[in-house]
Amino acid sequence: MTFRFDDTVVRGVLGHMNADHTGDNLLIARAYGAADDYTAAVMTGFDGDGGDWLATRGDGTTDVVRVPWPGGPIEERPHVRREIVALYDEACARLGVPPRPHS
Repeated sequence: MTFRFDDTVVRGVLGHMNADHTGDNLLIARAYGAADDYTAAVMTGFDGDGGDWLATRGDGTTDVVRVPWPGGPIEERPHVRREIVALYDEACARLGVPPRPHS
């Protein structure tokens, strides 16, 4: 059964990702999504199995991009950051973009 995080945790992560990591959201959508013309993406949710992004194409249409966590299912809040960082790093590798250092 898929683990569901508390609403407060989900709101906090989504708020942070969509305010501070808009470029990362777009890189993840471009690397894992179905299209290569995404112009924007927002993280819309996540659970213990993976994250969800809504990616906007150049023509204004949108795709839901569901990406499983690279390390497998998770159930703890600190693991969410670890898995999103891993997705970002893999997205950079797939797209040939140098990743920025993580603090």
